[in-house]
Amino acid sequence: MRFTNLLHHLSPELLEQAYYALNRQAKPGVDGEDWARFGEDLPARLADLHARIQSNRYKPQPVKRVHIPKPDGQQRALGVTTVEDKVVQQALVWVLESIYEVDFVGFSYGFRPGRDQHQALDAVYMAITTRRVNWVLDADIAGFFDSIDHDWLMRLLEVRIADRRILRLIERMLKAGVMENGRRSKQQVGTPQGAVISPLLGNIYLHYALDRWVQQWRQRHARGEVYVVRYADDAVAGCQYQADAEQLHRELDARLRRFALGLHDDKTRLIEFGRFARSNRRRRGQGKPATFDFLGFTHICSQRRRDGGFKLKRISMAKRLRAKLHQIKHVLYRYRHSDPHVVGRWLHRVVQGFFNYHAIPDNHQALQTFRTAVNRYWFRALRRRSQKTADLPWHRFQRLVRRYIPTVRVLHPYPNQRLRV
Repeated sequence: MRFTNLLHHLSPELLEQAYYALNRQAKPGVDGEDWARFGEDLPARLADLHARIQSNRYKPQPVKRVHIPKPDGQQRALGVTTVEDKVVQQALVWVLESIYEVDFVGFSYGFRPGRDQHQALDAVYMAITTRRVNWVLDADIAGFFDSIDHDWLMRLLEVRIADRRILRLIERMLKAGVMENGRRSKQQVGTPQGAVISPLLGNIYLHYALDRWVQQWRQRHARGEVYVVRYADDAVAGCQYQADAEQLHRELDARLRRFALGLHDDKTRLIEFGRFARSNRRRRGQGKPATFDFLGFTHICSQRRRDGGFKLKRISMAKRLRAKLHQIKHVLYRYRHSDPHVVGRWLHRVVQGFFNYHAIPDNHQALQTFRTAVNRYWFRALRRRSQKTADLPWHRFQRLVRRYIPTVRVLHPYPNQRLRV
């Protein structure tokens, strides 16, 4: 079914809901206008915006490009859109989600309502521990959001959308251009990371380029069991047979190249992994099974203490943990002269936020290492405030630690307990 009349859903009421759903602390775009300033005369502004959308006079402004450091030392380019463009994009996302959520496959977890990273991690855990998975293809698409082909994307959108006004609106968003260092440049490929609509457009692109294809492939060509979990441009495929895994690797790369994409050579690996990987490799005189990273966790073939059986161990990625500690250390030394209680409240939010994501079973040691390092950096920063605080005793500092730094405890159950119904 193709939808021929969608633009009327972008009503003033939906635009107002989109405005209040935005992040109020986000940085302003190229016009320098933040969330609060945009809402000073909100009814009149939304009425004017709605009129321009309906009369085809609305034109998105360029995206301001900023760069943030990545854990591997490289720079990640993010796009900061204006508040007005965010309002339109958020309203459009809600309209499109009502169409595509019916189509999206079950193993797609990224940026979808009611789904999150831990559900994707649970799906990987259950597939490896309860199914016939002996080989794992850890696939990463190289520069996905920067490589999306606009022509292909518009053709894929036309499969379900026949309203030319909606398609024209999306095309204008894609071709709005980028503003960097005061210079505007056209954008022929890609969709800005950080834009409200980019995750949904990425899911639509991969739904046709990868998800539907891999569903058909494992039904027609795989000799054994194949399980797939995808979160945005990161995917993990568990295969029963090595031949299936190797064939999937080859044909997946060829399939993505048809859509102007490609697998990342350094981050895509095919490894022997699963319940029998340790024993099989020991019998062949090989070393321990390799590990793979997915959504911030390193997955390891381990053993249960009580009986020596297989155990899938997941710990926080070392480079992610080091990068977070480096960021905290820099802030602590920069604001070491601030009120310790103000800094303590900030540290509580940061550490608790880290624990909220990483506090899974078997990850206690990594979390304790993180907490100890935070305490040590804070202690050193306080002792360097002045010569008077250079002799700050440890027992006095521990009062601050007990008050502001959360203790380590598991916040997420084992996946088989979470999924038990």
